[in-house]
Amino acid sequence: MDEPCVLIVSAMDDVTADLVIQKLNARAVPVVRLDPGDFPATVVVNAALDADGLGGSVRTATRTVGLGRVRSVYWRRPSAYAATEGLAEQDARWCLDQARYGLGGVLGALPGARYVNHPWRNRDAEYKPAQLATAARCGLTIPPTLVTNDVEQARQFARDHGPVVYKPVRNSDYPGQDADGLTVWVEEVSPSDIGAGVAHTIHLFQERVNKVADVRLTVVDDALFAVRIDGASGLDWRRDYDTLSYTLIETPSEVAKGARAYLDAFGLVFGAFDFGLDDRGRWWMYECNPNGQWAWFPDPITDRIAVALADQLHHSGRRHDC
Repeated sequence: MDEPCVLIVSAMDDVTADLVIQKLNARAVPVVRLDPGDFPATVVVNAALDADGLGGSVRTATRTVGLGRVRSVYWRRPSAYAATEGLAEQDARWCLDQARYGLGGVLGALPGARYVNHPWRNRDAEYKPAQLATAARCGLTIPPTLVTNDVEQARQFARDHGPVVYKPVRNSDYPGQDADGLTVWVEEVSPSDIGAGVAHTIHLFQERVNKVADVRLTVVDDALFAVRIDGASGLDWRRDYDTLSYTLIETPSEVAKGARAYLDAFGLVFGAFDFGLDDRGRWWMYECNPNGQWAWFPDPITDRIAVALADQLHHSGRRHDC
């Protein structure tokens, strides 16, 4: 493919990426979709490195793209790297590491491409303690928070700041006895609920926000889409999708300024911020997912975010954001 193209790095069943691809197709912008999980079965890499930098190509099952012809990259939700079937376990692990650092290194070094977001910047921005520390530094309001494995300190924090909630620092896979994945929800805890298990690993405790609604603020460069979420029956609105309502609202200027500073601090173009809105109209930031979902909103909201992302990928210029 000789014409500059947009590279979409995501699984083939990612409907969120589909929406952005539809917008780019409507503009006749060439798009190549690549899932690292398809390597090496249906992806072939020929990356050449010399005095002129990185060149060569990547071939998928349907397309071939010159590495120097990628104008922008939408790094969405790629599948996990895979190994050729039939390899011994030790060999498979070695091959996975080689693929991650080899193909991953190539895809992270495309000359002149604009990344939304660069995968290494996503990685840096995934750590919740770093998120909260950066948010406070950028002028966003955060609830008092304790990250600890000290049982007595956790109980004391709950006494001093109650009501207090517990939340995981990362939404890791947690298989149940039947092998189905379990979700660790945000839950309110009292000092008596905090047991010796806290000492086994890091736990995050946070003063509960006396909220009247939640807000998901999706930021795409300078475009902000704040959606008020009403209808949640408890602390974690993800448990109540069937009863939720969504309203596009204005973002207060101080929140917009802080969110933009936050993304700049991590080198991000895109971020999905979660806030609690209290009865005084104050926005309390909980976290920012550097690759958060947005396509479950009603179509008018989803469409605007898809357009903003397509704008970033289409009118990207030639810059290297890494």
